[in-house]
Amino acid sequence: MPILDVQHIEKHFGDTRVLEDISFSLEQGQAMAIIGSSGSGKTTLLRCLNFLETPNQGKILVNGETLFDADDPATQREAEVRKKRLHFGLVFQSFNLFPQYTALENVTLAPQLLAQEQPDFKARRREILEEISSQGQALLERMGLADRSGHYPHQLSGGQQQRVAIARALALKPDILCFDEPTSALDPELTGEVLKVIRSLAEQKTTMIIVTHEMAFARDVADQVIFMDSGIIVEQGEARQVIEHPREERTRQFLSRYAGS
Repeated sequence: MPILDVQHIEKHFGDTRVLEDISFSLEQGQAMAIIGSSGSGKTTLLRCLNFLETPNQGKILVNGETLFDADDPATQREAEVRKKRLHFGLVFQSFNLFPQYTALENVTLAPQLLAQEQPDFKARRREILEEISSQGQALLERMGLADRSGHYPHQLSGGQQQRVAIARALALKPDILCFDEPTSALDPELTGEVLKVIRSLAEQKTTMIIVTHEMAFARDVADQVIFMDSGIIVEQGEARQVIEHPREERTRQFLSRYAGS
């Protein structure tokens, strides 16, 4: 059984059909890259998976549980949606760190808020907060930022900020980690350090969906690639096959613009 099963997702904004009949599945421990031109629907698809947008049609299942069904209003209640977002972690292209908090505080804020909803929080407050802080520090160390935990975002490079954002997404132990163009806001010399972290996560069999324009990276790191154009999936399959030997003419035309990337 796949960890993620997306069935016939559609999203419209007024008369504009942004996603049409999107279906795919992802196995636990796999990385999927989604490629395509700007405006092809990639980011909207990620936002639907993270319940930041509500699809007009379709279903989303994680571990066999239906998290969203457009025909079932019970799956769309805000209280339910908040819980379901925990299945996904999202790393934005523009970092979206809180400027008033240190790196460690950015990583630990959401786990602390979640912990406060637990019935035993008051009784175990100090112990729980110390554990969350320790886990946050360990995540920063994993990102190569052990000595930056007390730094504020403005004291960090773009690559360091993005690595803090990755640690923050991992802090809630999501089933699936999603990246929306994680290097697009970075200078070329900083891109490598972020891709190195994502490559490491792939080697550790972290289940990931990566929207990216880095074709060589997608080919080498992803298990599957989906090519989207005009809101539909034009081609999907094993990463090296799609990128090196695409079957569809639209895929070939797109990839020809990235030759040598």
